[in-house]
Amino acid sequence: MGLLDNIVGQVAGQALGGGNAQSLVGPLLQALGNGGLQNLIGQLTQGGLGNVVQSWVSTGANLPVSADQLQQALGSSDLAQKLAQQVGLNGADLHGALANVLPGLVDHLTPGGQVPQADAAMPDVGSVLGKIFGG
Repeated sequence: MGLLDNIVGQVAGQALGGGNAQSLVGPLLQALGNGGLQNLIGQLTQGGLGNVVQSWVSTGANLPVSADQLQQALGSSDLAQKLAQQVGLNGADLHGALANVLPGLVDHLTPGGQVPQADAAMPDVGSVLGKIFGG
């Protein structure tokens, strides 16, 4: 903890437009464990973002997603409510932060274009932040 964590936090914060990615990624990883990633992918697909989500899972380039698109797809889902409460963001700020984090996070969690088994262990936050934000 210390200097490296401060640097990671600053880089992550810049990527989130001033938010705190480290505080969002940890709870998000926890929520996506035990089948949560599959549930998120399903919910976003049912919400009309199937092509976007597939680009994150595949080995090609990740398509962007907007906060508005995520708001429509996730709405007031249990995941959105839980994350907003845990990280202290309102709905609009949460969806904006998720729009910055989810493409890289889902891409990182689906190596080789494959969604892991529901019981697969989630990587640690530091590893994910490094992959998503180029650290």
